[in-house]
Amino acid sequence: MGIFSRLGTLIKSNINDLITKAEDPEKMLNQVLLEMQQQLVDAKKRVAVAIADEKKLQKQYNSEVDKSKEWERKAMVAVRAGNDELARQALVRKQEHDQIGAQFQQQWIAQKQAVDKLKDALRLLNNKIEEAKRKKNILIARKKRAEAHQQIASTMQGLGDTTAFDTFDRMSQRIDLLEAEAEASSELASELSGDTLESQFLQLESGGQGTDEDALAELKAKMGMLKPAEAPETKQLEAPSASSLSEEDLKELEDLDLSSFDLGEDESTAGKAGKTQ
Repeated sequence: MGIFSRLGTLIKSNINDLITKAEDPEKMLNQVLLEMQQQLVDAKKRVAVAIADEKKLQKQYNSEVDKSKEWERKAMVAVRAGNDELARQALVRKQEHDQIGAQFQQQWIAQKQAVDKLKDALRLLNNKIEEAKRKKNILIARKKRAEAHQQIASTMQGLGDTTAFDTFDRMSQRIDLLEAEAEASSELASELSGDTLESQFLQLESGGQGTDEDALAELKAKMGMLKPAEAPETKQLEAPSASSLSEEDLKELEDLDLSSFDLGEDESTAGKAGKTQ
């Protein structure tokens, strides 16, 4: 095989491949149905012409039969009139029409048989077209279903692609690293500034706050849910009662000179009342 022959084969194969890829099943089926419909129309025209010819031959045959009968009647009239010669001539005409009528009869029968075959073929073609229409609808439905399945599969394949999610994870890790670097830089800057004593006191003060139990007890007391036995101990110092003091303590209190303290009028009066007692 020469180079030009191989090149021609390659070109034809590429053209056929392009045609195959460009073929749309729905369009192709519609085109085939249009061609079949056109064939049906042409077949109907041919059948109609054949039927017209068959009717024409039938009429010509019937006409010859009628003429033959008419010359036979005339021959009878001539015989009744005693004119045998005229009767013979009428019978000759009758035979001519019989012969022509026989020929028309043969042509009419042949044409009638051809018309019957054409009618059968026309019915068969019409049935095939109707079947093709049904098949076309089924094939188009299958095509659309296949396209829908292909689109769903393509969508599912796109959802299964984790490239986007991997990008999110990678960016999240990068941001975590940036945040850690920023915290490390801030901590290093505070260490280098030398103001660590103040930060230690801040930590001590923040740690000196009440515990979780204290906060819970305070909340229960605020809500009135704390029992008397559970009430927290007061931090204020209560004044000692007289019964808890000894005689020496009482004597020291009596000898105590309170004039040196700047007391209010009410407190002075209360002191004097105590001495009087």
